[in-house]
Amino acid sequence: MKQFDAVKMLSAIAHEGRLTLIRSLIQAGPEGIQAGDLARIAKVGATTASAQLLVLTNAGLAKSERRGRQVVYSACYDRIRDLMQFLMLDCCAKRPDICLPVAEAVSA
Repeated sequence: MKQFDAVKMLSAIAHEGRLTLIRSLIQAGPEGIQAGDLARIAKVGATTASAQLLVLTNAGLAKSERRGRQVVYSACYDRIRDLMQFLMLDCCAKRPDICLPVAEAVSA
């Protein structure tokens, strides 16, 4: 992953509302969640949710799919995983005893 891409993704989630949305998408699983449900979870209006989801989509963290009348959003797990790996690249002066507890906490 290029640093430019990481900055774009981190900038997208550096907002309370968008962080709530991306965490909700991650928790929803690969089948995704409807835009209206996301707005309710984030306690924002549909227009605000739509604008914030667009930022996440443009950063490559989320994607949308039209299913009939509904728009369903889902997390781009591969991109999120790439970002996490980029952040942890060469972590802790290559001391696995430091990084391992972090990796275990994430997988738990």
